[in-house]
This record gives sequence, C-alpha cells and structure tokens, in this order.
Amino acid sequence: MIIDTHTHLYDEAFDGDRRQVVDAAVEAGVEVLLLPAIDSSSHRALLTMADDYPGRCLPMMGLHPTSVNDNPHWQTELELVENHLRRATRRFCAIGEVGLDMHWSAEWADRQIEVFRHQVALALELDLPLVIHTRDCWPLMISILNDYRGCGLRGVMHAFSGTVEDYAAVKTCGDFVFGVGGVATYKNSLISRILPQIALEDIVLESDAPYLAPTPMRGQRNQSAWVATICCHVAQIMNLPRELVERQTTANARRMFAIE
Repeated sequence: MIIDTHTHLYDEAFDGDRRQVVDAAVEAGVEVLLLPAIDSSSHRALLTMADDYPGRCLPMMGLHPTSVNDNPHWQTELELVENHLRRATRRFCAIGEVGLDMHWSAEWADRQIEVFRHQVALALELDLPLVIHTRDCWPLMISILNDYRGCGLRGVMHAFSGTVEDYAAVKTCGDFVFGVGGVATYKNSLISRILPQIALEDIVLESDAPYLAPTPMRGQRNQSAWVATICCHVAQIMNLPRELVERQTTANARRMFAIE
C-alpha cells in the first residue's frame, strides 16, 4: 500500500471524473489520500470529499501562505481554520497546507510569518503535525523552525526543494519528514540529486495533484495514481528495492499522521 500524503483531488480540475480518479489510485496501490486545505474557498469541497470517502481521504485544515498575501480577510480566514480545528466533530490528520512563499513577492512576508507562527502554536497545542510549504525562503523558514527546537514540533516539509544542508538543519528543529513528488522524476532537479543523501526513514511520497505530474506524464493533470510511478523513480535514484521504498514511506506516513 502507498499513501499519497498531499493531493488536492477536491479541486475543480477533478469535478468531471473525481470518482474515477480515486478508483484509479486504489487500483494502482495508492489507497490512502491526504487532503491539504488552502483557504475557505475550497473548504466545502475538501470536507465533502472526506465525507464521501471515509477512511480513504483524510482531511487537513490550514491556511496557505499565498492565500494570506493581499487578502483583506486573512484574519477571518485564520479564525475559520482555528474554529475547524477546535471542533470536536471532525478529526483532521494535520494542520496544512501552511508555510511561507516568497516566490512572487516578499511584500507580505510579515503577515505570512504571523499566520505561520499562529498555526505552529496550534499544532503544538493540539498535538498535530504540520504540512509546511516553503518556496524561495529556506533560510527564513529554518530560522523560524529553529525557534521551536525542543518543543515537540513535527510535520512534513511538503515538496521538499531545499539543499542537503537545509535537510540537516530542519532535522535539528523537530520530528520532520520530507515530501517527495513528481519533481524528483525531472532531469537535473535538485531533489533527484540529493535523494541518495536523505534517509529513507525521512521520506514520504506525494502527488500534489493536479500539479507537478511526474515524468513521463509531465504537463498533464497530475493524479494520485501516479504516486506509484514516483515510488519507482525514488527506488531507482536511491538504488533500493521498490518494495522497500513503498513499505518504509508508508510506515513513515502512518507514524507522522497517526494513520491506523
């Protein structure tokens, strides 16, 4: 069994064939799908999908950094996230997708940091893992995570794009694993070069569907079934048996997200 630790199958890109896409994932051996939140514009779709596929699709709750940027209602969005997390009527497997993104602009950095730290505090209080998005700001992210060293922080560095040094630095900040997806199959990608230097016990697999489809499907709408292809590529890059990569990454995800 493989776990897709990050998939947006509730996205409107799948409105026409969502059930078929889920069935295809299961047929490919990708049997558990974790759904990260973005903001309130998609909460209904996310939670509906989790209800439609109990035990198969597990929801997260969080506020994505790019949804904070020029949003005049960002504080309301953060309150909605906290309200969802504090309700006793639904279990969320993680707080995510959260983090920092300076790719388009650093103009909103202070606001993103405030929102991220608030969600880190929630993760510590509620004893939940974080699913952390980091783009074009690794030194800043590591600096913030370092502030929580020794506090019991844990989670996934989603779509890990850092260096070996970033990997080592994050590991000193808490109990973290690193999401590996379609980018690992791209020729000359950084993650494909450093994978042999990352411990298999520190890796989880993800699609990030509908984005970042693996080679040879690159450019198409990504789907969770293709995590099986990513698993094969990871095994080849790390020179390990595919079955071992599947078994260990699944065990890593089960541990991090408390999946029975």
